[in-house]
Amino acid sequence: MSGAHVSLRSAGQIRELWSKTYNTEGAPDWSHIFPCYREDIAFRDSVQTISGKAEFEAMCARLAGRCKALRMDILSIVMEDRTVFMQWEMTMSFKKFPSAALFGSTRLLLDEEGLIYDQRDYYDLWGDIFDNIPWMVGSYRRFMRKSFG
Repeated sequence: MSGAHVSLRSAGQIRELWSKTYNTEGAPDWSHIFPCYREDIAFRDSVQTISGKAEFEAMCARLAGRCKALRMDILSIVMEDRTVFMQWEMTMSFKKFPSAALFGSTRLLLDEEGLIYDQRDYYDLWGDIFDNIPWMVGSYRRFMRKSFG
């Protein structure tokens, strides 16, 4: 999405914008937050690394296409200088699988103009999904304890 940029200046503004993104019914709409990102956005999460705004927008479209509904509740948000941390709970309602709650956090880095140039999302994708599948949760958690803890 091209057009005017939206500068992020406060945690309250960010909470308000992100809260409008996710719906209790239907696919999310990120169109109002895309102007908050620089063209050279760097995005990383536990699944992928994305470079550039066009790729970031395409990733968001893929996520929306996989879910029949997606909801995010921002549990806390802190902004210091040009660094933002958000703690969140996301509930994903898939088309063919049960709903899954994911718990995570996001770090945003802002440039001097208040635009996001770096976003890092932290979450345990498989653990949170398998926790919602009764026949998978036990074996997955045993594997994780045995292998990593």
